[in-house]
Amino acid sequence: MEMAGDGINQAALDALYDNRARVPEHGQIFERWAGASARARERLPGVQVDLAYGPTAGQRLDVFPCDEDGAPVLFFIHGGWWRSLDKSQHGFVAPAFVQGGATVVVPNYDLCPAVSIGEIAQQMTRALAWTWREIGRFGADRRRLLVVGHSAGAHLAAMMLACDWAHVGADLPTDLVRRSVGLSGVYDLEPVSRVGFLRDDLRLAAADVPRWSPASFPAPRGRHAAFVGGDESTAFLAQNAALARAWGPRAVPVCETLPGLNHFTIVDELAEPGTRAQSLVFEWLDEV
Repeated sequence: MEMAGDGINQAALDALYDNRARVPEHGQIFERWAGASARARERLPGVQVDLAYGPTAGQRLDVFPCDEDGAPVLFFIHGGWWRSLDKSQHGFVAPAFVQGGATVVVPNYDLCPAVSIGEIAQQMTRALAWTWREIGRFGADRRRLLVVGHSAGAHLAAMMLACDWAHVGADLPTDLVRRSVGLSGVYDLEPVSRVGFLRDDLRLAAADVPRWSPASFPAPRGRHAAFVGGDESTAFLAQNAALARAWGPRAVPVCETLPGLNHFTIVDELAEPGTRAQSLVFEWLDEV
């Protein structure tokens, strides 16, 4: 599969994937996210933080309950190249959806290089299994589940859509995840495995690339919406298109570029009323 980055020198490839260098104000964006997330945890009723879904310190999640019985569940996975950022910076996505009638779950996961991308994916299956088994005590409907992720989190969201849930737990339905949404997703790890500033942390062996690349998987039965910002690099535009090409229009009925957004401001679209991304998420929450 051809991706942006083939046949170029190392510095050019690294630049295509260096989102923090492309968005110099990323530090202020992260601070804004953290402040808004702290306010969400303080102001929304019934929030529970740091609930354990697995044995390690990284395997914790926050639940932002909706007061409507039988509410759908939005499960949001943060990005950060599988090696950085935290759920505490991403609770800001919750208020719009809680107020709109959905319960929101925001998980953490252990980070590379302490664990592999494959282990992180397994941790997300544990977090979703926990959600299936436990979210009913918050009044939500476990059958109405939508997974949304940003960047590395979008990669994980696509992995969850393609997961064989029968191998995760005998009590889990085979279609536990029927819909997922990716913002600025990374779906083909081959070019990522060659990015210099990621190499030591991700430690991607040649065999890992197809095993952990959603674009290498057969199309799942569920549906995925793939969004990317119009101000992102050609590498991320190509990543978005790669999944749509690999899985086809039935599995990826939405593959869109959102004008004027970069790799980080695209996440703000979830919190902003009337945006394309938020509207699609609400539409799919109604349908799951």
